[in-house]
Amino acid sequence: MSPFFIKAIQLLLSLSLLIILHELGHFIPARLFKTRVEKFFLFFDVKFALFKRKVGETVYGIGWLPLGGYVKISGMIDESMDTEQMKTPPQPWEFRSKPAWQRLIIMLGGVTVNLILGFLIYMMVLFVWGKTTLSNDDLPYGLAPTPLAEALGFKNGDEILAVDGKPLENILDVNRYLLLRNVNTVDVMGEDGRSRVVPIPENFGDQMFQSGEMFPLYPTSPALINSVVPNGPAAKAGLMANDEIVGVNETAVNNFANFTKALKTQGNNPFNLIVLRQGRLDTVSIQTNAEGKIGVLLQNSNIAFKTRTLSFSESIVEGFGHTYWTLYDYVSQFQYIFTKKGASQLGGFGAIGNLFPPVWDWRGFWTSTALISIILAFMNVLPIPALDGGHVMFLLYELVTGRKPNDRFMEYAQMTGFFLLMALVLYANGNDLMRALFE
Repeated sequence: MSPFFIKAIQLLLSLSLLIILHELGHFIPARLFKTRVEKFFLFFDVKFALFKRKVGETVYGIGWLPLGGYVKISGMIDESMDTEQMKTPPQPWEFRSKPAWQRLIIMLGGVTVNLILGFLIYMMVLFVWGKTTLSNDDLPYGLAPTPLAEALGFKNGDEILAVDGKPLENILDVNRYLLLRNVNTVDVMGEDGRSRVVPIPENFGDQMFQSGEMFPLYPTSPALINSVVPNGPAAKAGLMANDEIVGVNETAVNNFANFTKALKTQGNNPFNLIVLRQGRLDTVSIQTNAEGKIGVLLQNSNIAFKTRTLSFSESIVEGFGHTYWTLYDYVSQFQYIFTKKGASQLGGFGAIGNLFPPVWDWRGFWTSTALISIILAFMNVLPIPALDGGHVMFLLYELVTGRKPNDRFMEYAQMTGFFLLMALVLYANGNDLMRALFE
């Protein structure tokens, strides 16, 4: 089966699970407060449903339009826009007849379930599969900086000691911290064995996003040749696979990053490469081509991630922390959506589907599902009419002022929010389509 269909199946399964549980978050408190629920649907049943069955007062079913799901609660202006019921006198079993605090609990039920579900999944993933770690000992050649990071003072071969005074269990998390967490300082140790502090400007995350350097610090490795391009400068000079480049003229080279940096300084002039071949050093005279390259492919660094086993109690603590920081990081990156570049990168179902692995992997599936659950919690709580957050906003207004917004206002607000969301869905999925066709 192709990776596309594997991702599609995982996406459908994940969304189905999350939608059902989200709607249960509304359904259960509604029933506890003796509020009638007329419909409980997975996906939208526009004009017709794939399946439906009435049990008691509620019709349960599956729609054909996979844009979400819903519970239709009596006496409530929602996405169904059933305003005829609102023209009749309020009944004791209707949503509008319940105290504001009960209605607030009903509306917050879905978001609450999404957050709890995200935590439970992360907790169980950590308990079953452990926590991934990567120490400086696992990166013998250290990290290399992009030009943006180099301008701050990072150097080839640096080891990360701490970020804002706190050590990292996974060294590569430094990139996510720099982008999203308003880092002030990074403690590093250079190749010379000396430690130093690199100050981070307040807007460095913005600089990363705008420049596209989302991984300003990356693992480096020996400049070990994997293959040689036929008829290129390296092939003509006699370089071979498994040769390790250890010097450029008089400059020692101990990793891939240092090699590329030294290569840029040579221009179009002939220079000497010092290579280690089968335990002995050779010197090769060479010159770059018109593109500034010598025609070799270097071997990728094999990063040896490790796994730390967690007890059940440790998994609970780590699960809470992982849930909190996942939500924090998502909210932090939300700011970039309101930039021109961020808006162009907004994605729909295609982008969500790419969160899943291209092969069936339960750890990857559950980790992605937990992330989507937290995203749904945040998106649903936004104060936009037609979303749970819009209803919560109006209920909070009612609790503070003691006055309900009138039904006509709620109708217009619901319609406005619905069209806004549809426009956003079309735009996001349009971005997915354009990327699929032209990238």
